[in-house]
Amino acid sequence: MKKTFTILLLCTFVHDYSIAQEIFKPDSVRKKVTAVRTDVHLKIDGHLDEPGWQIALPVTNFTQVEPFQGEKVNFDTEVRVLYNRDYLYVGAFCRDPQGKKAIRVPDLRRDFEFQAHDIFGIAIDGFNDKRNAMAFVTNPYGSQHDLLGFDDRLFDVDWDGRWIVRTHRLDSGWVAEFAIPWQTLRYPKMPEGQYVWGINFFRNRRATNELSAWSPHPRAFGVLRMEYAGELTGIQPPPPSPNVQVIPYVLQTVDRYPFAANGSERVQSSSKVGGEVKWAINSNSVLDLTVNTDFAQADADRQVNNLTRFSVFFPERRQFFLENASLFGAGLAPEDNLVGGAMRIQPFFSRRIGLDEEGNPLPIVAGARYVYRSVQRNYGGILMRQGGDATHAPVTYAVGRYSHNIGKQNRSGAIVTYRDEEGMNGRAGSRNMVAAADAFIRFSQELNLSTMVIQSIDTDSAGNGFAGFAQLRYNSNNLVAWLTQSVVTANFNPKTGFVSRSNVIATTPGFFFIVRKPWIPKFIRGLEPGMFSEVYFNVQTGALQEARIAFNPLWVALQSGGFLGVFIDPTFQRLEETFSPVGINISAGDYHYLRGSIMAGSDRSKKVSYFASTTWGGYYDGKLWTIEGNIRVAPVPHFQMNFRYENNRFRSVGVNRENADVHLWSVESRMAFNPRLQLIGFYQFNSSANRDIWNVRLSWEFRPLSFVYLVFNQRGFDTINERQQSQHLIGKVTYLRQF
Repeated sequence: MKKTFTILLLCTFVHDYSIAQEIFKPDSVRKKVTAVRTDVHLKIDGHLDEPGWQIALPVTNFTQVEPFQGEKVNFDTEVRVLYNRDYLYVGAFCRDPQGKKAIRVPDLRRDFEFQAHDIFGIAIDGFNDKRNAMAFVTNPYGSQHDLLGFDDRLFDVDWDGRWIVRTHRLDSGWVAEFAIPWQTLRYPKMPEGQYVWGINFFRNRRATNELSAWSPHPRAFGVLRMEYAGELTGIQPPPPSPNVQVIPYVLQTVDRYPFAANGSERVQSSSKVGGEVKWAINSNSVLDLTVNTDFAQADADRQVNNLTRFSVFFPERRQFFLENASLFGAGLAPEDNLVGGAMRIQPFFSRRIGLDEEGNPLPIVAGARYVYRSVQRNYGGILMRQGGDATHAPVTYAVGRYSHNIGKQNRSGAIVTYRDEEGMNGRAGSRNMVAAADAFIRFSQELNLSTMVIQSIDTDSAGNGFAGFAQLRYNSNNLVAWLTQSVVTANFNPKTGFVSRSNVIATTPGFFFIVRKPWIPKFIRGLEPGMFSEVYFNVQTGALQEARIAFNPLWVALQSGGFLGVFIDPTFQRLEETFSPVGINISAGDYHYLRGSIMAGSDRSKKVSYFASTTWGGYYDGKLWTIEGNIRVAPVPHFQMNFRYENNRFRSVGVNRENADVHLWSVESRMAFNPRLQLIGFYQFNSSANRDIWNVRLSWEFRPLSFVYLVFNQRGFDTINERQQSQHLIGKVTYLRQF
């Protein structure tokens, strides 16, 4: 009965959509904004009162993207563009009759969460190839968020450019004033008077969750889909010329290691100097050099309790590796809500460099990265030297990547990684190489195909290994669907990459509808019912290893940004050997069980917001009930507290029919005097092995991209014999000088 009802419901949803909701093609005549030259340097203070702003022609007539695609905006935005020999200036007045009362800004962190803030942003395509994009975004308190995009599919979300923005809040709205150095922007040399760039402006008025853009695009796509952008004319930037950024650092650490067994402790201190050089050789090429690379200021990893057979993927948090990550990050990865499936296959994963298997740092002696980007092709290389210690041999890493653009929408490429580990303590050295070829084909605005084939060669393994995938994606205003087929052989071993599971053939189809109908209450933005499936076979035997189908008959997306969802998840698992999640041994065999879940979230822009989920039902040969919750309290943008709790309650599970409760909770606080001076504290406790982590970080950006850091870290966990603990106090100063 449930299956019949679901089919009838889905059939009802796929027809009779309004024209305003359809995917439309880019306008053949692009909207234009003309920049006006000024001979003075503007004071960037969030007040558009200099005479230059008065002579710049205002750009208005934004169009809604959400919630009603193509309709007139309810809150006007006015933009002006100026330039001189050093900067591109953009001034924006985001009108709002409710003024300061309507502003939603829960925090002042850099690279803040788009969906939770009032924002105004600029997307620039300096190559005017309708594929590359640089985004500069701010909120009403002047926090910065910047990123690079390619084809609105590949993103360097942690790229940090050098630019300035200041804001001012009024009773009639808020103002943002940007100064972007030409040296930060990427563009080719053109004859005088022929510079034409792609550009778009966008705004989210968060109180009503209204997203608008100056040059409209379908709501199924992001604003970095630059084929929908307008044009910036009238500019005459200086010819691209080599510019160099030198970023030295000085570091002082004090490390303390208490030993509980005998009451003793070991204390040591050390100093370290190093730094980076970024040389923008021209508008296409950038060379990065690093010596004695240090990541003391990087966020600590969040602990997880892994209850699946997938390897845990911890995201990269180190700034040097985050830049240009989209070029080297080719592969298969799940998107939000596991769109595309849970499998992850990446030939290159930067966390393999400078970290051991437990996430502890290893010394990076020196390294270099070169990246070239143009309309026709993108390529780059990485060479890193990792030092050794008492248990780890020195390692040399090399990565090469090439991507060629084919036509307006397609591309093909290849990536090669090489890892050379020296021998130590009588153990021979080893070498590992991975070579991959990939392609991306866009058949239409809605339909695309991603595919890759990968070969690994390792001197330590029993032979060469193979992996590959093909993913077909359909993305429209009303339907998101995918079919992902992947294979990973038992011997596939990318030592400089990442793979979720080996020795599997995986088929992962899924879809969900996006329903916007007049009969839906106004507080509901849409209904999004769907289905997600994961099926895995053993490569060697062909036997079914795992099959699960997650039916999602109810997903309500609220106009406020909140949501409510229900899942029903029948699962089959075949264990070919003992499986031990959180130390509970489950014997080999076939298991059938059913799980259900409910999850809900509130408006993330409010002063108090929450996320909660509960999952219950069978788990192999027993029962598992999981409760997870997060509460964020942000009474003012300058202060925020996050509380997170997870409880996994096992009942009659495994060989010993164990009952166990595993608790994981964390508290995070953030105090921001302004967007450039912030104090962040984080504590996490995991009852598994009695693990706890403290991380406290004071960060002061005393000039653009120059920082003072003061960091305290503490880690503790139980072993069979004693309590292990370490404490680290770190002081670090970095200084950016541009030539």
